[in-house]
Amino acid sequence: MDFILSALTILASILLILVVYVQNSKGGGLSSDFGAANQLGGVQKTTEFIEKLTWSLAGVIVVASILTTIRQEKPVVAETVKKEQTNGATPNNTKAPSEPAK
Repeated sequence: MDFILSALTILASILLILVVYVQNSKGGGLSSDFGAANQLGGVQKTTEFIEKLTWSLAGVIVVASILTTIRQEKPVVAETVKKEQTNGATPNNTKAPSEPAK
C-alpha cells in the first residue's frame, strides 16, 4: 500500500509539473497555442479545465502525502525505554565520579 501511495504521489507531481508548464503566466497558455481551434472549444473552457486539473492534482498530492504519513511505522525506541523503566533497569548503573585525589 505504501508503494502505491508513493507512486501515486510521484505520478501526480510529474503531471502537475507538466500542467503548470503548459499554462501561460498571462492566462493564455494552452488555449493561445491553437489559434483557430479556440473557436471550437472556447478559450474559457480550456482555461477552466487546466485550472481544475491543477487543483485536483494538488489535492491528490496532499491527500496521498497525509495517508503515507499516517501509515508510517512508529519508532521502536520509545517502547524500549518504557520496557527498561518497567523492569527497573537504568541506562547507566555507574555512580558519579568522586572528586579526584590531590
